[in-house]
Amino acid sequence: MKPTIIFAIVLIAAGLAAFAYQGFTYTTREKVVDVGPVHVMADRTRSVPLPPVVGAIAVAAGVVLLVLGRRPD
Repeated sequence: MKPTIIFAIVLIAAGLAAFAYQGFTYTTREKVVDVGPVHVMADRTRSVPLPPVVGAIAVAAGVVLLVLGRRPD
């Protein structure tokens, strides 16, 4: 299989995942208080939204690469 076709399939899958999840969240641990021997940590949840346009562009680019990758040279 050509690398172009593999990359096209990955782009299409990533675009569909962006449509399905519309973003991702992650958790970080931060120091809140650091006074002498006392350390207080807090977990902070942050989210990164992915607009649907990103998914549409990824799917469109994947389809274009898939069509161009299947053309006979």
